[in-house]
Amino acid sequence: MSKSDKGTAMLTNPIAYLSQIEDPRRQNKNLLHPLKNILTIALTGILCGYSDWVAIEDFASENQAWFASFLDLTNGIPSHDTFSNVMKRLNKDQINRYFSQWINHNAPKHKHIAIDGKFVQGSHHDNDNLQLVSAYASEAKLILAQTDINDKANEITTLPQLLSLIDIKGSTITADAMYCQKDTTKQIIKQGGNYILALKNNHKTLFDDVSLWLNTQFDNKQLKVYETTEKDHGRLETRRYAISTELDWLEQKDQWHTLNAVVMVESTRDIQGKVSTERRYYLSSLTDLTTIGDTLRKHWAIENSQHWVLDVIFGEDTAIKLERNEKANIALLTRTALNLIRANGDANLSVKRHKIRASQNTAFREKLLFGKFL
Repeated sequence: MSKSDKGTAMLTNPIAYLSQIEDPRRQNKNLLHPLKNILTIALTGILCGYSDWVAIEDFASENQAWFASFLDLTNGIPSHDTFSNVMKRLNKDQINRYFSQWINHNAPKHKHIAIDGKFVQGSHHDNDNLQLVSAYASEAKLILAQTDINDKANEITTLPQLLSLIDIKGSTITADAMYCQKDTTKQIIKQGGNYILALKNNHKTLFDDVSLWLNTQFDNKQLKVYETTEKDHGRLETRRYAISTELDWLEQKDQWHTLNAVVMVESTRDIQGKVSTERRYYLSSLTDLTTIGDTLRKHWAIENSQHWVLDVIFGEDTAIKLERNEKANIALLTRTALNLIRANGDANLSVKRHKIRASQNTAFREKLLFGKFL
């Protein structure tokens, strides 16, 4: 495996994995464009900054000789309608699975994996709304897996499905209160990981007991405290992390697998003289307060490191006219492109500049797409 200029392992060509997806089209003599071609051109177009099928078709036509150097283009470039029709019909669960195999085969172990959801704007129908849940390696800034919440009924089962796609041995998993479930803690520990899970009123009795205990102990200065301060653009935020590893008082302790600590984070924000304070609560299998505090700060950073980039740089929220399945598959290709930029790119360039340079420089494009110069 080659190395990037950042010293980390570069990602290999994902098409070798994604092209194993079952082609939804009828396999006959009228099938002009192999699925490998469609996926490769679509991914490359997104990597180079093109966000709709017409633009990707035009980009591919202008670069047909380059694509023909490694693809069989006997029948030319697929039309924009072909791209759209195939993406609407591709099995999103299969493409998610092969994406995860690709990234987890190439990526090293990760100390911290954040689980977080992102809502993608709907289109013509309410059932086209898309809520994606991703596993995000905060230090490498790589998306390790993606799945979507089909409806409220399977919100609780989403995280176990996502975790089954990745190797979490030695990793600490952080997740919002939606995913704070007893079976989830059991699965994380069984797969060799640790957890820090947000606790809210979806477990009302447990939340009331934990918050009362931590508030009382904290206010009476009975807990170990770790404090951090961050200042940025007129905002001063002080976070005080407090932990209790004495849990004999907690009746529900044994229902949560390897629950070793309950944690409180008190955040005080001063924005141009306006001060607000908030307390949040967590269940954790870890007991080192500094590690817990540092890990939670990495989880909160996902908003800027992933969501902002996907919305602003890749324009994910602007694709409101697409059907749900097509939108989910494009989102997967977008995250593949972002991973390639993060792992194979130049640390001195922004994501936007990577896209521009890839569109104009074939050698740079090959480095991103294949993890090496051809």
